[in-house]
Amino acid sequence: MVRVPGKVNLQLSVGPKRADGYHDIATIFQAVSIYDDVRVTIKDPDAKSAFDISISSEHPTAIPTDKSNLAYIAAEVMYEKFELSGSIEIKINKKIPVAGGMAGGSANAAGVIVALDSLFSLGLSRDEMQEVGATIGSDVPFSIAGGTAVGTGRGERLTPALTRGQYSWVLATSSSGLSTPAIYNECDRLREGMSISTPQLSESLMQALSTADAKALGKALQNDLQAAACSIRPALRLILDVGMDYGALGGVVSGSGPTVAFLASDEEHALDLVVALTSSGVVGNVLRASAPVVGATVIDR
Repeated sequence: MVRVPGKVNLQLSVGPKRADGYHDIATIFQAVSIYDDVRVTIKDPDAKSAFDISISSEHPTAIPTDKSNLAYIAAEVMYEKFELSGSIEIKINKKIPVAGGMAGGSANAAGVIVALDSLFSLGLSRDEMQEVGATIGSDVPFSIAGGTAVGTGRGERLTPALTRGQYSWVLATSSSGLSTPAIYNECDRLREGMSISTPQLSESLMQALSTADAKALGKALQNDLQAAACSIRPALRLILDVGMDYGALGGVVSGSGPTVAFLASDEEHALDLVVALTSSGVVGNVLRASAPVVGATVIDR
C-alpha cells in the first residue's frame, strides 16, 4: 500500500494563456498530512492488462472509476512504458477532498506509479517516477516528491525549496468541488484586456520559508486563481474573512479551490482555529494538518 499526501499551494502565480491553452505558472507546493491510501494487487498474472478501481471515502462523491480516473491512466502508462502484464485491482481510501484544489486525483496517480514500481520491482528512482508522473498530470510529480518544492512550467518541473521548520494548517473544505478548467477560464475572463506578466516566485515567501517565519509566511500567501474561485463561489470570500477574523496568520484558496488553507502559529493555535471555524457556521468541514510531509511512500506490501 502507498500513502500519498495532499498539497496546498503557498503561492500560485499564473501567466497568460498559451497557444496550447495551458498557462505557465510559478508555484510553491507544500505537502500536508492528509492522505489517500492506494493499494494495488495482482488479480491474474496471466491475464492481459485490465484495471479495476474501487474507492472508499468518508464523504461519498461521484468519482469516476473508468479510464477517466487519473489512477487508471497512470496504470495504463506504466503498463505500456515498462511492458507489464497481468490484471490488477486498485483500491483507494480517500481522505484528500475531491476536486478541492489539493491534488487528490494526482495523489492517486502518484500512488499507482509508486505501487507498481514496488509490486513489479522496477527499481525506478524518484526522478524517474516523477518523469512518468509529468506525462499524466501537472501535480503528479509533486505528489511523488512531497516536502516543499517550487513548480514551474505547468507545475510539473520541480525544484526543492529551501525551507525550515514545521507548519500547522487548518483546512476549510467543501462538500462539492470546483472544476480546474472552469477556474482557469474564469481567471482568463477576469483578466481580459490586462497585461499579464511572466509568473515569478515571491521573494518574501521564499525568505519566510528559509527562516521558518510563520507570521511572514502567512502574510506572503498568494494565489492568482483565488479571485476566479471566489467569483464562481462567492462564499469563499466569507470563509477567508472569518478565518482571518479568528486569528489565522494567513489564508489562501489552495490551487483551484474550493479548499481554503489557513496558517496557524502552532498546533494549539490550530486547534483553537478549528473550533472557531466549526462553530462559525460558514464552513462545511474543517481539517487540521501539519507540513511539510514526505511524498508517496510504500507503507506495507
